[in-house]
Amino acid sequence: MNFALVMFLLLVLTGAIWLLDHFVLRRGRGTDRPEPWWIEYPKSFFPVILVVFLLRSFLVEPFKIPSGSMLPTLLIGDYILVNKFTYGIRIPIINVKVADVGRPKRGEVMVFRYPEDPSLDYIKRVVGLPGDRIEYRDKRLWINGDEIKIVPDGEYNYIEAGLNFVGTRRFLEKLDEHTHAILVKSDVPAVQLGGVHMFPFRDKCTYNEAGFACTVPQGHYFMMGDNRDSSSDSRYWGFVPDANIVGKAFLIWWNFDDFKRIGHSIS
Repeated sequence: MNFALVMFLLLVLTGAIWLLDHFVLRRGRGTDRPEPWWIEYPKSFFPVILVVFLLRSFLVEPFKIPSGSMLPTLLIGDYILVNKFTYGIRIPIINVKVADVGRPKRGEVMVFRYPEDPSLDYIKRVVGLPGDRIEYRDKRLWINGDEIKIVPDGEYNYIEAGLNFVGTRRFLEKLDEHTHAILVKSDVPAVQLGGVHMFPFRDKCTYNEAGFACTVPQGHYFMMGDNRDSSSDSRYWGFVPDANIVGKAFLIWWNFDDFKRIGHSIS
């Protein structure tokens, strides 16, 4: 469901009824007769819908984390807030940028529309900027020829769908100013070659048994999940165009299973 479109249609409907009553119907009804329900309710909901629509379209939007691809940074069931103006002000529904406020930076956690199905929202970490050369071989990441250093940070275990116990190694990785944890399974290849799609600018990537190398085209970004071996990301379906950007994830505002996570910033 396109929630933004539903909100917009409700806004138009309730606003039209409010205007119709204000300029036409109220005069014929008189002040001594009560408003019929089909006028009273839309008029009551209109200001609420307007405020929610504006906040959600231009300031912040809530999202729920549905998968473990961003473990350990984000857990399944985390409710997060996304800053909608950090990467530019966009017209709701059609998502056309009208003001270029800022650009994504390496290491930031970004929500975007999945390139293969824009009705779906994905969340990953920005790894490659336009023009970057990204290499991921033998579980090590290089950006523009420089190896990104990682520091061992113990073990990390979790339960995934189907009640399967998963044991991984945890590392600390730094992308520009952002230090974050990643998970790596030593017995899983850097890329599952059978899962690589045919995507736009596929010719800018090369794959082999050890991993891959890609040059990020202009106006696009390369995204990866922190749970490196359990993430469907740019390794498999390609680059994220600027037009698909939703916003920057910045805060965990709720988690029904772990109240301690409430209020944690996302880095």
